[in-house]
Amino acid sequence: VAVLPSVPENKIAAALPPSELRIDTMRASGAGGQHVNTTDSAVRVTHIPTGIVANMQEERSQHKNKAKALRLVAARVHQRRKEEELKKRSSARSSLMGGGDRSERIRTYNYPQDRITDHRGKVS
Repeated sequence: VAVLPSVPENKIAAALPPSELRIDTMRASGAGGQHVNTTDSAVRVTHIPTGIVANMQEERSQHKNKAKALRLVAARVHQRRKEEELKKRSSARSSLMGGGDRSERIRTYNYPQDRITDHRGKVS
């Protein structure tokens, strides 16, 4: 089970401009008899820049399915942007930090022998 963050209704329009969305309507599949065969209540929303797709045919109303699909796409796009930002931040952080290799060592403190070794100039 994947748990996605919920995006408030007023931020969906700001996060997903209509120019970045392709909304297709189709007939739903499955049980439902004549009603399913006559109405285009299933909705597929595609976020064009990322290729994220959400199909929804749970409700009888096309408007409800469209709203659900938009919320789902907004949550997935938000999650992907968050992951990309985190990846960028972690790569910048790891490039700033050393790996702790022996070659990066500056000094060694040897207390039992009362000795300090400076590895930059190979001086003991």
